[in-house]
Amino acid sequence: MTRWLILDLCGPMMAFGGVAVDQVGPVRDFPALSMITGLVANALGLDWRERQAHAQLQSRLVLASVVVEEPERVTDMQNAQLAAADKGWTTRNMPEGRDGGTYGAPHRRARAYLADGRVICVLRLKDMAGPDLDQVKTALQCPARPLFLGRKPCLPSRPVLGGEVAGQTAHEALKAALLAHGITGSLRAQWPMGQGPDDGAQDLADLRNWRTGLHGGRRAVQTGRIGAMA
Repeated sequence: MTRWLILDLCGPMMAFGGVAVDQVGPVRDFPALSMITGLVANALGLDWRERQAHAQLQSRLVLASVVVEEPERVTDMQNAQLAAADKGWTTRNMPEGRDGGTYGAPHRRARAYLADGRVICVLRLKDMAGPDLDQVKTALQCPARPLFLGRKPCLPSRPVLGGEVAGQTAHEALKAALLAHGITGSLRAQWPMGQGPDDGAQDLADLRNWRTGLHGGRRAVQTGRIGAMA
């Protein structure tokens, strides 16, 4: 049986970002593969400039998710005025400057969030070309930097690592994770094509080009309902 780590994503505010258009930042029901890549990389202590390491990690991750507590969707209208010399907080416990210019007028944008939700994920690594699953598990138990759920203000309300299960597929692992956490009922879930029942997969744009920081491709996923393993 294949080992899978459980991620228990829960917080007052979460942001599972979708593809942003202009100044609108939407959210989706399930975390993007790129977001989980960033979360794991942050726990491991990778610097954002280590683009190849991020790309390699993203290509190795197998991820599936289930919505345990349905969130409320809220939108925050933000006004920001930034100067070239401004500095901001980072998860490296030190301020960081900007490379951009000064915005002469306030920059207005809309950012969506998921409030009071909970999503459980299972993940594994495809090969051994980099950190192994035990290293990822240790990093999630004691992360190199503070972890956040999509955006820096979205702090988790409980430890992100929710244990470990075994399963031949992501679908089986999700059911085992629900059982391990005592969760019952029929819940909305998403798993990769070929990792569970396949009856109409869809392309999901949730990959990132870590060299440019932009959208970097699609993967085939299946959505459906799932319950705990008997």
